[in-house]
Amino acid sequence: MTVVDIPPPLPVRDRAAPQDGAAGTLSPMLIRLAEERATGVLVREHGTLHLTEGRVVHAESPLAPGLDVLLTAHGTLDAAVWPWTEDIPAAAHRLLDAGLLPRGALELCRLGALYDAGYFALAPSSTPGRFRYGAPAASGPFPAVPVAALEHETRRRRDLLHRIWPDPSTDGAPLMRADPVAAPPVTQRQRAVLNRVDGVRTAPEIARELGRPAFHTLVDTRRLAAAGLLAPRSTTAAPPLLPPVTDPDIALLKRLRDALEAL
Repeated sequence: MTVVDIPPPLPVRDRAAPQDGAAGTLSPMLIRLAEERATGVLVREHGTLHLTEGRVVHAESPLAPGLDVLLTAHGTLDAAVWPWTEDIPAAAHRLLDAGLLPRGALELCRLGALYDAGYFALAPSSTPGRFRYGAPAASGPFPAVPVAALEHETRRRRDLLHRIWPDPSTDGAPLMRADPVAAPPVTQRQRAVLNRVDGVRTAPEIARELGRPAFHTLVDTRRLAAAGLLAPRSTTAAPPLLPPVTDPDIALLKRLRDALEAL
């Protein structure tokens, strides 16, 4: 007789329960999966978390540059030697075996990339997450991250951004420059971000161009917004232009006004 291994049912989001804040959790499903020591892939609206026995071994988000971008953007690693045909954990393992990067430096970059993508993966979403049970994901040569550690770091980052500038609209909207009367000085790092603000690019897009972690760029854009140097571009349509005034009485009043101002 064939025995079919049926995975446990997935947790269901309780819409009456708090979804965030001190009393809540960022992802009840993720907490349940950690408690079950589940293995597979959690797909959320803004990112993906790979779990092995309830711990996070890899995180991806279209809003966060991957380890490959972070290592090759500034010449830390020659782009020609990155194993582009392999997934990032396997590529990191190959680089370490080849002695191309010190283990400590690679681990620091890998952990930063995981927390960066994890921050976006755990962002509030309008759709429920989906979990696919599967074979253990490759973690590369480094240990997995406990779910509690990822949630704690994500919450800490949210709190930091809120203290800098409480309006989150600068995180995802196209950014435009502002010209305050007395512009405060900016750091070289902030200047590099500001130079790429053109009314089209978003903060994650700027981060990718600069080869920097996306969260660090969010910190810069919020500080620049607090200083009055940039703002999210308004997406509301401009009101239609009014036709030119041709009423003769109004035209006469304008001529009288101009004559009085000339006295």
